[in-house]
Amino acid sequence: MKDFATLFTRVDQTTKTTRKVSALADFFETAAPSDRLWCIALFSGRRPRRVITTSLLREWASERAGIPLWLFEESYPIVGDLAETISLVLPAGEPAEDKPLTFWIERLAELSRADEDTRKAGILEAWEGQDRTERLLFTKLLTGGFRVGVSQKLMTRALSQATGQEEALLTHKLMGSWTPETTTWERLIEAEDPSADLSRPYPFYLAYQLEEGDDLGPATDWFAERKWDGIRGQLILRGGEHHLWSRGEELMTDRFPEFARLIDYLPEGTVIDGEVLAFQDERPLPFNALQKRIGRKTVPKKLLIESPVVLMAYDLLEEAGRDVRDQPFADRRARLDALVAQAPAEAPVRLSPNVSAEDWESLAETRAESRDFNAEGLMLKRRDSPYLSGRKKGDWWKWKVDPLTIDAVMIYAQQGSGRRANLFTDFTFAVHDGDTLVPFTKAYSGLTDAEFRRITQWVRKNTVQRFGPVRQVTPTHVFEIAFEGIQESPRHKSGVALRFPRMARWRHDKPVAEANTLEDLKEMLRMYG
Repeated sequence: MKDFATLFTRVDQTTKTTRKVSALADFFETAAPSDRLWCIALFSGRRPRRVITTSLLREWASERAGIPLWLFEESYPIVGDLAETISLVLPAGEPAEDKPLTFWIERLAELSRADEDTRKAGILEAWEGQDRTERLLFTKLLTGGFRVGVSQKLMTRALSQATGQEEALLTHKLMGSWTPETTTWERLIEAEDPSADLSRPYPFYLAYQLEEGDDLGPATDWFAERKWDGIRGQLILRGGEHHLWSRGEELMTDRFPEFARLIDYLPEGTVIDGEVLAFQDERPLPFNALQKRIGRKTVPKKLLIESPVVLMAYDLLEEAGRDVRDQPFADRRARLDALVAQAPAEAPVRLSPNVSAEDWESLAETRAESRDFNAEGLMLKRRDSPYLSGRKKGDWWKWKVDPLTIDAVMIYAQQGSGRRANLFTDFTFAVHDGDTLVPFTKAYSGLTDAEFRRITQWVRKNTVQRFGPVRQVTPTHVFEIAFEGIQESPRHKSGVALRFPRMARWRHDKPVAEANTLEDLKEMLRMYG
């Protein structure tokens, strides 16, 4: 564990990419194979499940530290991280024999099956024998909240340095439904056959946002299609089975059982990149229709009827078992067109239509109509481009419509976490409903650090009431809230919910009386919901 703690410290204390890669490569070269495997798993989001509730950890930590629980609770929002708070308040223990990372992962599994008294004794014993950094990491693993500032790309680069394998090959190996319990370092990294797991997807190709001033040359060099508002997914048909992966490397197969029918309509050895959309009467439904199914492992029959889905196919990555990603997009698209044409109308797959135009002015006009199609804008793909992995600038662009906006009044504030733990960064906003202010959304991004510092000073001087970590403030400041979509929500007092809200600007020029109303929100709901 000391070696893993050293790795964590080296990574956490630098912002330089080369130093992070070097620290990871050193660990991959020297650690035991099982620890290397768990390091990859943890850094790529494959964390153990939470062993204990955070409320119990707070109680046990304050008890062991000999401080009242209220003092621990006051300290937590200042530090901004539960595991770090615990590591700071606990007294120094007696150093114990160093045990590998794998030992502690297995210990977590044992504690998860034990009764509460045994868990408490085991956790206190572990804390006692660990230094501050080890204790921090162990507690993060306990809560299931282990996160570290290393991207998949950096980890793959470090693995490449340590093993001598190409980054592209390693990227492919690390995708799929593996866990440290189902594979080994040898099978996952050292084995020569990266295609042994038939469910393994390809790394997704991600587009850059097109900004004003970007020059893409003639519009005829580009293929344009709608940027659909769904879930990016990769459908895999191999070995007589189907698998559906999200862009975040989450296996979603069971959530969308409709796609099992595609085994009968599309050939073996097919991999399609596309967008999962709620779809009815040959038209995409609003995103909230799809959202009802996102968090479910199984889908009831009623929901299958209310929110049927299709795969809006963008690209063909594998044909008859052959990787075709290096072929020009225009060729892949033609093959995809022919493939989807084989499927009958009742099959849950559609070809994303081409939006043709001879010039950028015509494409801009088409883009402006996107919300009429429940789309977010346009996707632009160079016709001769291969399908790459990750976010590469130049060949694929997303050209989104301007966000919706509304002016709202800040009424509640809460402190942030991490480096912003001493600042108020999370705010609740309201609109007018007659003589009252009705809360309708929260937002925590969009301001500069200087603006966050300024509003923090104001919040501390203008707090009306406190509700735990939340402060009610005098309704004084108006902010322009930008968002991507709006939908009806019976769970919210306002009756609406926004998609991706953020603070576009602080409206110093606008008094509270001129902020928007609930009726304005409902009118937007009628237009865009």
